[in-house]
Amino acid sequence: MAKVAGVSRSAVSFAFNSPERLSQSTRERILAAAKEIGYSPNTLARMLQAGQTQSLGVLLPQNLAKIMENPYYARFLTGVGQVCDEQGYTLLLTPPLRDSMLKAIPYAAVDGFIVCGLEHDRGEVADLQRRGIPFVLVDSSPWADVPSVDVDDQSGAREVTRHILELGHRRIALLSIDPGPERAERGYRGPLARRMDGVAEALAEAGLTLADITLAEVPCTRAEGFRAAKALMAEKAPTAVIALSDILAFGAIDALHDLGLSVPGDVTVTGFDDLPESAWLRPRLTSVRQAIAAKGRTAADFLISAIRGEDQHPHQLLGTSLIVRDSSARVPSQVI
Repeated sequence: MAKVAGVSRSAVSFAFNSPERLSQSTRERILAAAKEIGYSPNTLARMLQAGQTQSLGVLLPQNLAKIMENPYYARFLTGVGQVCDEQGYTLLLTPPLRDSMLKAIPYAAVDGFIVCGLEHDRGEVADLQRRGIPFVLVDSSPWADVPSVDVDDQSGAREVTRHILELGHRRIALLSIDPGPERAERGYRGPLARRMDGVAEALAEAGLTLADITLAEVPCTRAEGFRAAKALMAEKAPTAVIALSDILAFGAIDALHDLGLSVPGDVTVTGFDDLPESAWLRPRLTSVRQAIAAKGRTAADFLISAIRGEDQHPHQLLGTSLIVRDSSARVPSQVI
C-alpha cells in the first residue's frame, strides 16, 4: 500500500485510523491506491496487536442448544447486549468446548468474561485469574477482589413459600433445579442454595422442615417440569407446587392440565424469575420477579470498568419481589 501510494507506512496507518493527521490530498491518494489494489484494513489483526478485541465474552455453563431452550438467558443477554451496543463492544457466547468450560477459555478472543453460574473455587475462575483476564461472576457468591452480581434469591424463595403457607397449603411439593453430582460432595451452592435456605426459613416459621414436604430435583427444562409434576401427582398428590424456576412451573401447569386438573382450583403452582411468559400463561403465573435484564446490564458495566482499569471490585445484590397472579389460591376446601 505504501509503495503504491508513494507514502510511508505510517501515513497509510494515519489514513485509516487518524485521518486528521494527513492533508486531504495525501489521504485521497492513499484511499485511491487502496481501492486500486483491493485493500481493506484488518480490524481484528489491529485489535489483537493492540491487545484488545472490543469484545465481551459470556462463559456459559451449558451448550448453546440447552441455553437457548431457557428464555431466562434471552433476557439476561438482552441486558448485556444493551451495554455492548452503548459502549461499542461485540458479544461472544462461549459454551463448553468438548464438555469443558475450562477448555473453551483459550479459544475466545475477548477482552474479558461474564462468568455465569460458577462458584469462585472452580478451575475456570482460577484459570482466568492466572491468565490475568478480567471477569465478573454472576449467580455465584461474593468473593474478595472479584466483581459479582447476584440476586437476593433467599428472600424471594422465603416470600413465595410464606405465600403458599398463608393460603393454607401443607401438602407441598418443591420442584427444584437438579444441582448435579457436586451436591453429594459440596451440598447446594450459589442461587440454588440461597433459594433452598429461603424455603427452609419460611417452613420453619410454620413449624415445618424440608422433610415435611416432597422434593423433586430435575434438569431445568419445561419437559422435565412436565414429567416431574405428573410423577408427583401420581405419588403424593400435593395441593401446591413451588417451582424454583418459571420454566419448571410452565411444565408443571402443562402436566396438571393434561391430567384434567384445575390450576389453582385443584393445585396451586408458583414459579421463580417472572419471565415474560408468566404474565401471558393461563392461568397467569404467580412468580418471584428478579431483574434479569438489569443483572445482565450490571454485569456488563462491571466488566467494561474492569477492562478499563476502573474496577473497584464491586458486589451488587439485586432485590426480588413476589408477583401474585392467578395460579395460586387457598387450599381446596375438600382438603382442609
